[in-house]
Amino acid sequence: MIKRQDIYFVAGFVLLFLPFFASSKVYDAYTHFNHYHGFIMAFIKFAILATLGEVIGLRIKTGKYTQPGFGVLPRAVVWGFLGITIKLAFIIFASGTPAFLEYMGLQNAKGIFSGDFSGSKLLIAFSISAAMNLIYAPVMMTLHKITDTHILSTGGTIKGLLTPIPFSKILTGLNWNVQWNFVFKKTIPFFWIPAHTITFLMPSDFRVLFAALLGIVLGVILAVANMKK
Repeated sequence: MIKRQDIYFVAGFVLLFLPFFASSKVYDAYTHFNHYHGFIMAFIKFAILATLGEVIGLRIKTGKYTQPGFGVLPRAVVWGFLGITIKLAFIIFASGTPAFLEYMGLQNAKGIFSGDFSGSKLLIAFSISAAMNLIYAPVMMTLHKITDTHILSTGGTIKGLLTPIPFSKILTGLNWNVQWNFVFKKTIPFFWIPAHTITFLMPSDFRVLFAALLGIVLGVILAVANMKK
């Protein structure tokens, strides 16, 4: 059921992004800064968008966008740093996977990947997405789960976030049934690999933006997974 808070939330979301569509100067400034300061923008995008995803997930579960101990600001900080690692993973896998494919016999994979759309480029984009999501994504998702648990256990405060994280205790207490059977086995092959195949078909300057928008979906998926019994 739609409530007044939902209208306020949607209105705030629209107002946040409206300047980028309404003003060419704002959009040009964004594209320039994004091109030359990709890691800073990755931090900002994921801090905002992925946290929004978790907030939406909380709304789906509880009917509220926040609650005591949820820790919106600590979650944004964590997502910001995760965004930097995602940007780094994009660079590494988008460069390394075509090199690997050339080593395995696919001639001029780097040139094909930087060229126009073709069946070979689709194969390379899929390979990049598969490599990244099978190697990097499980580590990132588990780290997010650990920090999420830490934030909740320390009252959802920045001070709590900065306290030492008991990795061993949290790892042994994780719900691996949900983490493995839902987060890894279902979301990675059926959503993230296809979604990031599309991501890597885009020009490089648009990939992080699309990934940041997918960050909303990621936030929702992981938030719902965290709430699964």
